[in-house]
Amino acid sequence: MNTNENTDIAALMQGMGKAAKAAASELASASTAAKNTALTESAKALRDSKAAILDANAKDMAAGEKKGLKGSFLDRLMLDDGRIEAMAAGLQAIAELADPVGVRLSDWDRPNGLHIERISTPLGVIGVIYESRPNVTADAGALCLKSGNASILRGGSESFHSSAVIVTCLKQGLKAAGLPEDAIQLVPTADRDAVGELLRLVEYVDVIVPRGGKSLIERITAESRIPMFKHLEGICHTYIDDGADTDMAKNVVLNAKMRRTGICGATETLLVARTVAPTLLPGIVDALVDAGCEVRGDTDAVAIDGRIAAASDDDWDTEYLDAIISVAVVDGVDQAIAHIGEHSSQHTEAIITEDSKAAEEFLNRVDSAIVMVNASTQFADGGEFGMGAEIGISTGKLHARGPVGLEQLTSFKYVVRGTGQCRP
Repeated sequence: MNTNENTDIAALMQGMGKAAKAAASELASASTAAKNTALTESAKALRDSKAAILDANAKDMAAGEKKGLKGSFLDRLMLDDGRIEAMAAGLQAIAELADPVGVRLSDWDRPNGLHIERISTPLGVIGVIYESRPNVTADAGALCLKSGNASILRGGSESFHSSAVIVTCLKQGLKAAGLPEDAIQLVPTADRDAVGELLRLVEYVDVIVPRGGKSLIERITAESRIPMFKHLEGICHTYIDDGADTDMAKNVVLNAKMRRTGICGATETLLVARTVAPTLLPGIVDALVDAGCEVRGDTDAVAIDGRIAAASDDDWDTEYLDAIISVAVVDGVDQAIAHIGEHSSQHTEAIITEDSKAAEEFLNRVDSAIVMVNASTQFADGGEFGMGAEIGISTGKLHARGPVGLEQLTSFKYVVRGTGQCRP
């Protein structure tokens, strides 16, 4: 899937947009059975093509290592047998979910005899722009398909070869189900100009879903002429309240930071109540350091444990995506909430406490897409929420917030049935 150096990028993207719109028109009325067949056949194709996917991924990994990408980035890029199976299982899980299209959301009768229904509908054509993780290619294509939307996928250049093989598998599923293969398209060039052209396809694309780092989101926000579901960076916090269980706090923090450091739901900042910091923090630092995590902290945290390096002002606003965590000692839930309000990207925040009053205070006042009590922030994931998969975590507040799954990829229309009524 390479393009000639002289390819007209604008013409390429116009052609993809036109094909996607035509496919979306057909897909909007596709039966649930056909969509599910496409998904199950795509899952089979992924399993059958495992060797080809691994070979393509090896090329991407080699190129990434040559570019000097850091370990957490390479972890997001890497595929193995388990991750390919997880992609295939994710497609099957989406097939088993209820079809979100054509659902009667509500209905009512008017005094004049009109019967009005609000019915769920696809959005149309969705442009998904994302960075290194090739599994997003499968998740995004599958979620758009099941929700009746055509998709134009623009993955990062780092995962170019992997994503190309994955999309080939998805197209095999579409073909087997008798659905238009243009319902899922991958931009066949790593040229950055393709992103700019995609953002201008107002005639064909209905919504843009950006998923990536701060610079990508800033560029798309500045350039897009199409509405967006923003997936901003994940500056996630875990706050240990003075009512926390000691063992729970240590276990949850270790998982929230170190299970996978390169995902957007990883905790980047730990806040600890001052009354329990001297007794709790050393044990938590033990666990983090033993797991290979660098710990940075404010003056109070450094004074409690000499292994904690002094944090800079920038640390509180950094999504590390690496084995690094910043720690601040706070006076209690009010100061924790204030710190989160100042530094959070409104992605995911958690409180560890046995005090129900403190928990409710935290849940009610923290203005993030996902708030948790006594759980790892790494559960911030559409699959873990029972959505099958997700395109991303929307940190905006309009239309979709939190994991963007099937329901979030639909809109609605009003259907009005009458018996000849005329408005006076």
